[in-house]
Amino acid sequence: MTTFGKLAATEAKLLLRTPVWVAFGVLLPTVVLLGVGFIPGMDQPRDSTGGYRFIDLWVPSLVVIALAMLGLQAIPAAVAGYREQGVLRRLATTPVPPAYLLLAQVLVHAVVALTGTGLMLTAARVAFHVPMPRHPLSFVLTLLLGLVSVFALGLIAASVARTSRGAGGLAMIVFFPIMFLGGVYLPRPLLPQVIREIGAYTPPGTQPLQDAWVGAGVQPLQFVVLAAFALGGTALAVRLFRWE
Repeated sequence: MTTFGKLAATEAKLLLRTPVWVAFGVLLPTVVLLGVGFIPGMDQPRDSTGGYRFIDLWVPSLVVIALAMLGLQAIPAAVAGYREQGVLRRLATTPVPPAYLLLAQVLVHAVVALTGTGLMLTAARVAFHVPMPRHPLSFVLTLLLGLVSVFALGLIAASVARTSRGAGGLAMIVFFPIMFLGGVYLPRPLLPQVIREIGAYTPPGTQPLQDAWVGAGVQPLQFVVLAAFALGGTALAVRLFRWE
């Protein structure tokens, strides 16, 4: 097994020893879906949503929950916790580059996030007959770019904070705006037009996820912006990373 493979396997074992984040990432989107989906009126078509049901348009927003919880809470807490406990100081004496550690964090948390997303989509289909994305390739590409872009923001906080509490505080600066712009607190069709426009180009790409879902077609510029967040954020996190 390669050095990165061993590191990723170790990070996966450590994550499973703190199952609270695994539970949040895997189960929380589905729990919220079921809790809100059974509210009267959520499964009725409305003129304000272009004839769609609220539940149909809200499912892509639930992806934000898994990505934000893991990328902006779990990852910063884990990496900054290593620094606080002196783990990173010991790793600094090994040939392991910082990029390996950050990439391993992204990989293991991405598996949890994608598992939670898959479970939520299955529950939406079974419980509320929500159709699957009409443009599946665009949906998957947006999901992956959105995942990396949100995780990159969490890595930036983790790379500079000295303590897990400090990392969590830094990540909170973008956590609540991402949840709001992503339509978690209020369905996006009910948000003001200017807020919807801003949210259409911010991670994790709720609007392009929704467009791919209903078959409206994703604007190329939205892919470009998400890719810029993903690549630029990851590169900045690696550059800012410090062992101590």
